[in-house]
Amino acid sequence: MVREPLHAPVAHLIRGGLIEGTHYGSVVVLDGDGTVRFQLGDIEAAFYPRSALKPVQAVAMVRAGLPLDGELLSLAAASHSGEERHLAGARRILELAGVSEDALRNVPDMPFDPAVRDTWIREGRGPSRLAQNCSGKHAAMLYTCVLNDWPLEGYLDPTHPLQQAIAEIVEDLTGQRIARVTVDGCGAPLFSVSLHGLARAAARITAAAPGTPEARVADAMREHAEMASGAGRDVAALMKAVPGLLAKDGFEGVQVAALPDGRAVAVKISDGANRARVPVAAAALAWAGVSPDLLTEFQGEALLGGGLEVGRVRPVRSLEPVVSACA
Repeated sequence: MVREPLHAPVAHLIRGGLIEGTHYGSVVVLDGDGTVRFQLGDIEAAFYPRSALKPVQAVAMVRAGLPLDGELLSLAAASHSGEERHLAGARRILELAGVSEDALRNVPDMPFDPAVRDTWIREGRGPSRLAQNCSGKHAAMLYTCVLNDWPLEGYLDPTHPLQQAIAEIVEDLTGQRIARVTVDGCGAPLFSVSLHGLARAAARITAAAPGTPEARVADAMREHAEMASGAGRDVAALMKAVPGLLAKDGFEGVQVAALPDGRAVAVKISDGANRARVPVAAAALAWAGVSPDLLTEFQGEALLGGGLEVGRVRPVRSLEPVVSACA
């Protein structure tokens, strides 16, 4: 499992009818019963899901007693854009926990959304822990520690009770042992699993019985998609476009999505390119049985020449025929 991934071509840059470039990666599609319907590349090698693991982390915190629901629970699983509603939500979680922003240990950063960041800079504001895209998760981590009488100091240490509890649920929902532990961009522990395991975890979250921690997280993210991301973000648009879909992206070209009946997809683009992540994820969802009519806006980024469209980023043929056949 811990080895060099054997990625395969998953998307081409088509310009003027010719392949200008190729993105490599891996894709897995699961049926509702958990069997693999489609795979491409290497779905069993260990990799870091990055923020695509946040729904699992949120489930772990709810299992540990986190009482959030709705917008605030969605924010706990978010890679947010740094909009004022995101900052206000993170402050609210900290207020419920009875702690200040000083307790946060995520790295200070500017807002993730370029337009929000530009406004922030014009206003003379600098990096802050609250603006960093993982602040909702970190605020929820602190709240979970308070509720369990766990120390706030060192809450990001992999040996801390909070992180041990999260690691246990990662292994439970993915159905596999964590291969490696490192540090994510925000400073939190990052657990490596396989792409197959990530898809399995997403399926278990969306197919869980109503009222369970898994269902609460799925409901919160689906009903408040822009709190889990931001206005204009593709992952929020995807959840709005496909009824019942739970979707989460992660840095370095990771995407996971699952439907209430347990069908799930997971994508890793080896070079981390978002322009390949979106159309490959859409093609994988078509493989899972989602109508291509719901996925038309996610079919690939246009390539421009002289300001005009001269091509697109397209999934490779082994993905595309399913989209065409279902049209």
